[in-house]
Amino acid sequence: MLTGDLVRPRLRNRNGQLHIDMLDGNNRHWLKTADELIRLFRPLVGQSQRAWDEAVEAYEGDRTDYIVIRGLAKVLTDGAMFEPIPTPIDPAALRQRLFTHGPVFDQPDLFHANTREEMLAAAAAETQLEPQLLERLLYADRPSEYLLTAIKTEWTAQTLIARYNLELARAALYWSDAMQVDVFDHFKTFWKYLKLFKLMFWAAPIADGYRVELDGPISPFVQSTTRYGRQFAVFLPTLFLGERWTMKATTRPPQFDEKLVYHLDHTTPLTSHFKAAALYDSRMEADFAAEFEEKFGSERGKWQLAREDEVLLLGDTVMIPDFSLTHKKDGRRALIEIVGFWHPDYLKRKLEKVRAAGRRNLLLLVYEHVNLTEQALSDVPAEVLYFKTKPVLKDVMAAVERIAAPPQRGD
Repeated sequence: MLTGDLVRPRLRNRNGQLHIDMLDGNNRHWLKTADELIRLFRPLVGQSQRAWDEAVEAYEGDRTDYIVIRGLAKVLTDGAMFEPIPTPIDPAALRQRLFTHGPVFDQPDLFHANTREEMLAAAAAETQLEPQLLERLLYADRPSEYLLTAIKTEWTAQTLIARYNLELARAALYWSDAMQVDVFDHFKTFWKYLKLFKLMFWAAPIADGYRVELDGPISPFVQSTTRYGRQFAVFLPTLFLGERWTMKATTRPPQFDEKLVYHLDHTTPLTSHFKAAALYDSRMEADFAAEFEEKFGSERGKWQLAREDEVLLLGDTVMIPDFSLTHKKDGRRALIEIVGFWHPDYLKRKLEKVRAAGRRNLLLLVYEHVNLTEQALSDVPAEVLYFKTKPVLKDVMAAVERIAAPPQRGD
């Protein structure tokens, strides 16, 4: 991610709104710069981080847009793999052995009888290594000496500029104390990344979606500011996987005397490099949806099947049932969760969520070999149907008719 010194010069205060000076992806100057940096980077596989830093510095020359150049170079660096050199001796131990003799110089004097070359030769004799190799190993554990082993992204000038703009948008959140997101689709993906990055949130239903409030890194409720701030900023590309959403954050970059409001939404011309959650988690879910559409999905069908379109808010966690069925005329809804081949710990957490949700219009379709007896489910408020190989749609629809209830999302 971009460091603060590469971000602050690109931020502007426009009447209390935070504006970011992003690059125009069609600008010839920036396209040329991005392309030249990519061409500079590619041949350096096998060379050190220091070699890349020196190449960027030489490329900058006396250009006044060095902040952008360094930012683009940082994106390239972050998208590559640098690894320490394998060493026959620990560099830290080698330094300790040599530095215990005090400072040495190229020429001896009254207070320093041994030269640097002589000290290296003595250490080489002790370790049975060549003096030249020993000198290379002396700081081999420093990141500047790590070797570029792989470039993980196939960059083009356009994709590099697009990613740089995304990193600017991310980094503006380093100084945020709060964020509010209204999300209207791709709920599973959204909460998957919330959980992955361990962000603190409060959520409530709104019309057609959910409003999620998150503490920012400079919130008084956050203790590990630096670590949490990075996670908070890293999360941002999740939003660009959705089709409809809005984001509002308050942020105070160091160069400004007041909090600024930072707005983004689904029309913002940025793209995510994150992967959206798969449509189905299992073949069983995919087959269930396909069979329903085949038998009940016509215009004459009374029920509309939807995939993961409701979130059950359970304090600091959520449950997102696999499917919902909505009656086309009266709006009654039933939620469906398929409990198939899962680890016992997962099943335990799943049942805890079902109990916490307390939804009587929830239908659990339980594979009979998952070792969940009727006794184990006796206190579950949801309706339970067992199946041998696949859910029987006739029985499912009969259960749905019994348990379907008016919407409870507040929309």
